[in-house]
Amino acid sequence: MRPDTPAENVDHTAEAARLERTAGLYPEDAEALLLRAAAHLELSGDRPSATKLYDRLLASPDGLDHPHLVRALKASNLWEYGHEAEARAIIEGVRASAPRDPAPWVIVAESLENHDELEAAHETFTEAVRHLLTDVPHPPQPTHPLLFGRHRVRRMLGRSHDEWDALADSVHSLPVSLDELHDPKRVWSLGSENPAELEAEILRLRAELGAYREALSRPFPVAMLHWPAPELTELLEAYPALAEEYPSHEEHLTSIERALRELAASGTPNLGIVTGTVPSYEAFAASEGSSPGDPTLLPQYATTLAARGRAVAWPPQQGASCWCGSGRTYGECHDPAA
Repeated sequence: MRPDTPAENVDHTAEAARLERTAGLYPEDAEALLLRAAAHLELSGDRPSATKLYDRLLASPDGLDHPHLVRALKASNLWEYGHEAEARAIIEGVRASAPRDPAPWVIVAESLENHDELEAAHETFTEAVRHLLTDVPHPPQPTHPLLFGRHRVRRMLGRSHDEWDALADSVHSLPVSLDELHDPKRVWSLGSENPAELEAEILRLRAELGAYREALSRPFPVAMLHWPAPELTELLEAYPALAEEYPSHEEHLTSIERALRELAASGTPNLGIVTGTVPSYEAFAASEGSSPGDPTLLPQYATTLAARGRAVAWPPQQGASCWCGSGRTYGECHDPAA
């Protein structure tokens, strides 16, 4: 997650340094941690140092899980401090690579939009939704910013609604409609001397800001620890005392789903699942000065994984794969409602 807290409320430079140190302790999570560190450096105004972090990631000999995302973030950052030509070249490269992850598309399209390249932004948003959402009956949540961004740019360009705009309207859930949120005349309302117009615009801005913060800055979820079958077998062979916690792999999966549903019914927000591995768990136990056979370490391990950005949201989006790793959709697997 990229932080959006104003610089006056957070020491972004110190937070970036802390995240870099943490990345050194947990190399398997270095990509996510260094991306967050770079975001803090951008917020602090030290954009050249943020670029160095992006270059450090791109030069990683082990490869990256999300190379297109790193390139998109680097391009957006470069453009903000005067390196327009290099930023444009990277943006074209991202578009040509046609990533399946919506995040790089959103970043490069919004970068073009923020620099008044509205036609290019519209082309990028449109290219992305066609690439990712053609013949997709239910757009997954991560693709919603593409639909919303395209709708926003088309309103600024004065384009009439099309089928993708209608799809954006269908997934929009805030009380203020997209047409109102993206009305180009809203900017004039902010300069109005009419109290009613100002109050209406404030309500619209609050709704838009709420959606933005929800997308970018969700708190760490309450996470349940999931062991894939091979990992659980290895764990119990090495630490038989944990057999009381995990009578069988099937019961383990059932208990996760049951616990998450009970938490959801009680009103607990931001639920998630983290997947454990034996080497990672043993390293965590060593860092705590405890034995991996101690069952009280298990929830602490889950919380630590979630804090390091390893949690995936529960329940999965409609049509998405089940969290258990079976390869089937959630509706075909662990969703009792199905």
